[in-house]
Amino acid sequence: MRFRGGMSSVRHALGMGSMALALAAGTGCDGASDDAGGEDPSVTRIAFGSCMNQNKPKPVLELAAASRPDLFVFLGDNLYGDTEDMSVMAAKYATLGASPELATLRDAAPIAATWDDHDYGANDAGKEYPKKAESKALFLDFWGEPADSARRTRDGIYTAYRYELPGGVLQVLLLDTRWFRDPLEPNMGAPYQHDYQPTTDLTRTMLGEAQWTWLEERLREPADVRLVGTSTQFGHSYNGWESWTNLPHERQRMIELVASTGANGVVFMSGDVHWGELSRQTTSSYPLYDVTSSGITQTWFGIDSNDNRVGEAVPENNYGFIDIAWRGAETALTLGLVDVAGTVRVTHEVPLAELQHTAP
Repeated sequence: MRFRGGMSSVRHALGMGSMALALAAGTGCDGASDDAGGEDPSVTRIAFGSCMNQNKPKPVLELAAASRPDLFVFLGDNLYGDTEDMSVMAAKYATLGASPELATLRDAAPIAATWDDHDYGANDAGKEYPKKAESKALFLDFWGEPADSARRTRDGIYTAYRYELPGGVLQVLLLDTRWFRDPLEPNMGAPYQHDYQPTTDLTRTMLGEAQWTWLEERLREPADVRLVGTSTQFGHSYNGWESWTNLPHERQRMIELVASTGANGVVFMSGDVHWGELSRQTTSSYPLYDVTSSGITQTWFGIDSNDNRVGEAVPENNYGFIDIAWRGAETALTLGLVDVAGTVRVTHEVPLAELQHTAP
């Protein structure tokens, strides 16, 4: 597989490092756009991962850096904070900030980030977590969000990035699945499993109305490829762990929003479960793929079945990637996972033409 030259195409627009990327999010992504150019713009690589304990070695980050991505996205559980004491949370961020592997990645690529429960502040927490405003401030400071960013002035940390590349327009949307999320339904037994079961309460929300309105506006903007980052899985079949499957009406709302906005080229990136897999969800519009990359340092004792899985699951530490080969009408996306040994364990090519709404 190719290891690029496309990094400069995104970095030329943004400058070097996550601070410049965050500035683009605050200005260009909720309004204007950034022009980009580079010596080899034919392939753009977005790499991503989740579930990273600040106290453990992180060789996956060095592998990701060596692949020379145009952008690396942290999808949550970027550290294990799990506290209401912000001095404890700050100390854990300091430990993560001293990581040489993270420094290597920062030098190699711009970085964007959203959070999940453990860097939000408590296991499986939603809107009820009492220190979310304080935790948000630490999160945004650590990831270099500018003082005038829209992320600092509204509830939640959702944001968008837009890149006008020589081959097409790339949009990256990072959701906040914690700040607004209502409690999940505890598992009450057969036929369900693990911690949660799908709720029938249609008033419960994953994103909250403000974020849903923002997302609709972004999806109506012109773009060729749209990568949607969600900290918990979207495209898999129910497995009883935290995910969109526990709020099925919200999952269906997302599917219907992609359809009603006419948004083409939507692919999801997710984390959380401590294994990697690729899921394909059939819809009435076009298939929605979800590349789950987890974890950078964490693993799990077993892997649950997934009726929507494409290829094998990856139990080892891993990072995910989405390569966009810009070829006009022949543009294609390669979705993949790389394990901690540097082996490409999952790779699946999707012609962009398959991720299009058909005219009525």
